[in-house]
Amino acid sequence: MSQHSADPAPTSALATVADRRDWWRDAVIYQVYPRSFADSNGDGMGDLEGVRSRLPYLRDLGVDAVWLSPFYASPQADAGYDVADYRAVDPMFGNLLDADALIRDAHDLALRIIVDLVPNHSSDQHEWFKRALAEGPGSPLRERYHFRAGKGANGELPPNDWESIFGGPAWTRVTEPDGTPGEWYLHLFAPEQPDFNWDHPAVGDEFRSILRFWLDMGVDGFRIDVAHGLVKADGLPDLGSHDQVKLLGNDVMPFFDQDGVHEVYRAWRIVLDEYAGDRIFVAEAWTPTIERTANYVRPDELHQAFNFQYLSTHWDAGELRSCVDRTLDAMRPVGAPATWVLSNHDVTRHATRFANPAGLGTQIRTAGDRELGLRRARAATLLMLALPGSAYLYQGEELGLPDVVDLPDEVRQDPAYFRGAGQDGFRDGCRVPIPWTRDGSSYGFGSGGSWLPQPSGWGELSVEAQSGVAGSTLELYRSALAVRSEQADLGAGDRVEWLKAPEGVLAFRRGAFVCTTNTGGEAATVPAHGRVLLASGEVTVTDDGEAKLPADTTVWWIAD
Repeated sequence: MSQHSADPAPTSALATVADRRDWWRDAVIYQVYPRSFADSNGDGMGDLEGVRSRLPYLRDLGVDAVWLSPFYASPQADAGYDVADYRAVDPMFGNLLDADALIRDAHDLALRIIVDLVPNHSSDQHEWFKRALAEGPGSPLRERYHFRAGKGANGELPPNDWESIFGGPAWTRVTEPDGTPGEWYLHLFAPEQPDFNWDHPAVGDEFRSILRFWLDMGVDGFRIDVAHGLVKADGLPDLGSHDQVKLLGNDVMPFFDQDGVHEVYRAWRIVLDEYAGDRIFVAEAWTPTIERTANYVRPDELHQAFNFQYLSTHWDAGELRSCVDRTLDAMRPVGAPATWVLSNHDVTRHATRFANPAGLGTQIRTAGDRELGLRRARAATLLMLALPGSAYLYQGEELGLPDVVDLPDEVRQDPAYFRGAGQDGFRDGCRVPIPWTRDGSSYGFGSGGSWLPQPSGWGELSVEAQSGVAGSTLELYRSALAVRSEQADLGAGDRVEWLKAPEGVLAFRRGAFVCTTNTGGEAATVPAHGRVLLASGEVTVTDDGEAKLPADTTVWWIAD
């Protein structure tokens, strides 16, 4: 059963965060992975009260909004992305009163709250799915999911050849109430995550109701998980290919990025626009091209979509420039802001990705050159924050945290790790609880240890260890966000003016502001474009108006 909601947030509760329209066009949004952010009760698991206690830190960091990964009631087969009740908080994270207090406190601190929504699939412990199994073939509840008879003489083969993103077939056969092998159901992810059938009107009705529930609670928007996956091609046709995961992001699949999904979001937009406060939708949409991503952010659909093409781009000046140009060119016709992101809860942290050779993908098992990775990560962050549009930060990147690549097998919890031929399954490495203090059983995360083990030496990367230390990664982020908010030429916009630069160097102008990034392995000599506002490393400016830009360094300039 759903927990009882607190009273809807009054309009005045939103007043402190609604002082400007279209805030999301240049917002810096910070992703909190609740189980790994802060633990208030010492059970080793982060919770909403822990997040609430650290809101002043996020305010002082300089972000505009906080995106919370799922905290709904869930068996936790996939870290909360298997939702059993969309209107309840899982007891491990607290309750609805905790959610209400978090939202209200955030608004008082001029922070907006964006919550995750998981509409592609539910948990197999969702009431609809449990009733569908219990009622057997012909149950109306089975029509709300994708139940099908199997192929073969006795229905022993899956209905089609689709493969799970987590490995293995995307179908599981059920045992019917009479004990016989029965129908199959579709799950593009883990078997505990059956896909909804969005052709059924009850599914759309339910999710519009869920939107209203959380909007009435006062949330400022939704990040839509697997936004590209809701609608499946008619007839669920065979794909005719093995190793289908390798095709993701390269082709329109019969289960991803189908054009019919846009009807869903147009209906959602009508609901959202009924509410005051300039609230938003953000799509997690893995599409073959940035041009197809732009389809999700047309004026009557969603507001933003994650730019995974940028996240996947190598540390190379030419590739980065091409991705920036393609992104801005794709977003301009639909009037949507570009978004930029380097890390999240599903990919290896960029401080580790950039520490390794290019071409290894977004889940990497080796630590690489830590010093090189951190230097590039700092430079990449300043480059990202200088681009026009909105930027997303993942918790702990402001500390320069690397991925934890040497977790023992017995502590891993990523479901993809336990299924062959799927995603690599090493997402736990970016989910290790973050350090707040130099000492303690979990470096300030909580009093009772942490659900994933933290490395020794983690305390030297903590908030305590870096606060007030000139040149630390935390202070670099704080300075960058402060400068970004102060400079009128930064933030929103839809174009950059590229400047002539040496090979391996990116340089662009935005009004009186110039950003210069050296992605090469050697120092480069570049023009000094005025006064240095901020730099990710040491920059030497000569009397003749030139600057020595070290390898893997970004500098921000302002015309005098």
